[in-house]
Amino acid sequence: MPNDCVTYQNSGYFSKLIVDYLDQKAELKTLYNRFPTIENFQLQIEEKNKNFPIENRKVLAQVLQNQYQTIEISEITSANIELLKKSNTFTITTGHQLNLFTGPLYFIYKIISVINLTKELKNTYPQYNFVPVYWMATEDHDFDEINFFSFKNKKIQWKKESKGPVGRLNTAGLEAVFEQFSNELGLGNNANYLRELFEKSYLKYDNLADATRCLANDLFKKEGLVIIDGDDSELKKLFIPYAKNELSYQTSFKKVNETIPLLEKYNIQVNPREINLFYIQDNLRERIILENGNYKINNTSLSFSESEILTELENNPKNFSPNVILRPLYQEVILPNLCYIGGGGELAYWLELKSNFEANQITFPILLLRNSVLIATKKQVEKMEKLKLKWADVFKTQQTLVQEKTKALSELTIDFKEQKEFLINQFKTLYDIANQTDKSFIGAVKAQEAKQLKGLDNLEKKLLKAEKRIHAEKLERIIQLQNELFPNQTLQERKLNFADFYNEINNLEAFFLLLSTHLQPLTQNFTTVIL
Repeated sequence: MPNDCVTYQNSGYFSKLIVDYLDQKAELKTLYNRFPTIENFQLQIEEKNKNFPIENRKVLAQVLQNQYQTIEISEITSANIELLKKSNTFTITTGHQLNLFTGPLYFIYKIISVINLTKELKNTYPQYNFVPVYWMATEDHDFDEINFFSFKNKKIQWKKESKGPVGRLNTAGLEAVFEQFSNELGLGNNANYLRELFEKSYLKYDNLADATRCLANDLFKKEGLVIIDGDDSELKKLFIPYAKNELSYQTSFKKVNETIPLLEKYNIQVNPREINLFYIQDNLRERIILENGNYKINNTSLSFSESEILTELENNPKNFSPNVILRPLYQEVILPNLCYIGGGGELAYWLELKSNFEANQITFPILLLRNSVLIATKKQVEKMEKLKLKWADVFKTQQTLVQEKTKALSELTIDFKEQKEFLINQFKTLYDIANQTDKSFIGAVKAQEAKQLKGLDNLEKKLLKAEKRIHAEKLERIIQLQNELFPNQTLQERKLNFADFYNEINNLEAFFLLLSTHLQPLTQNFTTVIL
């Protein structure tokens, strides 16, 4: 079996910003609080403990107990909710959209990363309690991003019109999705388990938030996962002072725009609005726009003066929803959180936000890149061994992989580097001659050198192409294997659903246990899991 290790930095699948963050480049250190090492959590605990009110803990625990009333709660999850009332209890959090049937695999990896980090912290700091939290993105509106999942290379899609926050969306119409999925599943215990899981989650609850809570709870209740819905009046009451500040002074707009120049060498993930709050109702989620002292609700006739909108905030805080710039602040106001675990895109926008946290006097959490995983079957690993492939090979672009393996398989040297160096040395003599005569001759020498070097490049390409034909059968097997491991030449975790592996294992509980055994949140390497 290949035993090499692929780091996130060398995988080719992360942006320069995330690679530089993982490498702890000096120019980024002002943009985060502490780097995710086990030792740094002690200081993070001390800081968070100083500025997280005990009153917020009581509200949080009560809200969670209310939100769990409609589902079966495990003893460990119930105990974790109770522990949140105590000042020595802290959370590790990830957030995710309400993707249908969890969506791509990385949702699972995010949750397991959170759970495993809480266990590692408990082992290191036994005097504290650590609770894994999944923040449901119930107030998002991008329904087209979440209304499907891939199964057996087919798109299982929920076709429905959607307006307003997706968490409030009625689940009517999912019966047809269930029928399609059920037909694809076929027979067997694992198929029956998946069928029952979908039916229990999506056909017995009225809205997408409750359905998603049920699904995530069923998958992770034995691990004590706590699932929170931020679309809640009591939680938003805690955020009123910060929302007031946003409406009156537009602090986040100013602070994030001060930070963006520090990231100018990278692609900016998000840009702030003047006001980073939405006004929401069941079928409405629109930006609040400040124009000439009035607060207008975009695409509606609604308009408020400053005093009117502040009164509306006090009376109906649930009607105000933070966007991507303010949601992290809202999360850290209501949770005794130490660390946020997310993907590369998420960490990229979090790195824009520290100055806004400081302006609001809220502790900025440790930012941890979630675990990434490549799952392979034993048969695929055997194929890799026969083809003399390492893990690092299959992470390469297909063009690079094919070229490198063609050169490795060939008995010829498909590299005209020596010939090019010889040619360049030959032309040095001609340049010496050219410098002794009319300058126009130098141009002729340069043109001839470029022509002959290009000719060698073309010959090299033709030789490579000829060798590809000779070794076509083995190269095709290499391509086929890489396509199996990287569907559509992208990371498996961005395409496949956990249900795709139900035929490869004895039971899905064992699959999750296998993942839990392998994932180590504080490492910076891709995890390979063999089924």
